[in-house]
Amino acid sequence: MTLRLALLMDPREEGWPSMDLVGEALLEGLSEFPSEVTATEVRPAIRRLVRRLPRVGERAAFNADRILTRFGAYPARALLSRGRFDAFHVVDHSYAQLVHALPAERTGVYCHDLDTFRSVLEPHREPRPAWFRLMARATLRGLERAAVVFHGTQAVRAELLAHSVVPPERLVWAPPGVSPEYQPEPSPADRSEALLAPLEGRPFILHVGSSIPRKRLDVLFDVFAALRERHPELRLVQQGGALTPAQREQVARRGLGNVLLQPPKLERATLAGLYRRARVVLVPSEAEGFGLPVIEALACGAPVVASDIPVLREVGGDACSYCPVGQVEAWVETVDALLSGQRPAPAREARLERARRFTWQAHARTVLDAYRRLVPR
Repeated sequence: MTLRLALLMDPREEGWPSMDLVGEALLEGLSEFPSEVTATEVRPAIRRLVRRLPRVGERAAFNADRILTRFGAYPARALLSRGRFDAFHVVDHSYAQLVHALPAERTGVYCHDLDTFRSVLEPHREPRPAWFRLMARATLRGLERAAVVFHGTQAVRAELLAHSVVPPERLVWAPPGVSPEYQPEPSPADRSEALLAPLEGRPFILHVGSSIPRKRLDVLFDVFAALRERHPELRLVQQGGALTPAQREQVARRGLGNVLLQPPKLERATLAGLYRRARVVLVPSEAEGFGLPVIEALACGAPVVASDIPVLREVGGDACSYCPVGQVEAWVETVDALLSGQRPAPAREARLERARRFTWQAHARTVLDAYRRLVPR
């Protein structure tokens, strides 16, 4: 019989493109096995409750509605879906609290990283108020109850085991893949040329990612400012991060306002065009669960300089260049050497070959096999 699998995804209003991609790519990948599985997307909207009230700040009201959805409306919907499916897959570990409303013995969670639980597992590294830790603990307990926990890298697996979150027999390695839009050749849907028109043909460095602290945009801006002293024509394109006040102040202080381009959210074909046109892609994060921009950039043939951390080493292998986390001078020297030709980047074919190791088809097959073992028919 065909397995009925529910994919519980983040509400779109969460604004996490990577989580949207992971869920949608898995849904598409599972559609290639119609005789084995029927996958159904479960994705409620964030309900407008607090946002209807007068005299409540927009940001505070939205965050309140997020919490009410995460711990109220979404678990209620999950509870009502118990009888419709044979198994349940929570795409994002930050929604692992849904496991409390589902049959845990038939539910799995994809754990991308441990940041959501850091205030509970390592409170000395991330002190948070009691109400925040209470929510994090409820989410962590959901992850601990899940029958299977997927992870994208062995580094995340090691961390889960080090904190005794999940026993090894319940862990499944299922690396994400590269979407077909990320390729070395341009596609008709690529609108990057028009998007980059303000640069007037000048070379640029690219960063793809949010503005959360672990992405280290402070390092990105300091490195770029130093590079411009050597390469005045250089520009910076940053995709995906709404800058914080502190980051905007840093941009202004370093005089980068006129040389920084931040496009709005892009379709994947156009983002692929940015990767292809970039002189180099920088990934200065101090922590990652996988690092999708690394393999996306490599799949487009772009040179990548990434932080020398285990996760990114595992993903990028010998196809990337690496620099110590936060050491601006080392980053400047490495990137300058690539830009000036003093040091060659790893061979283009090596970059493309590395990216070919990661496919959404393999990801979907691994996830499906795990649930078929979990729910034998």
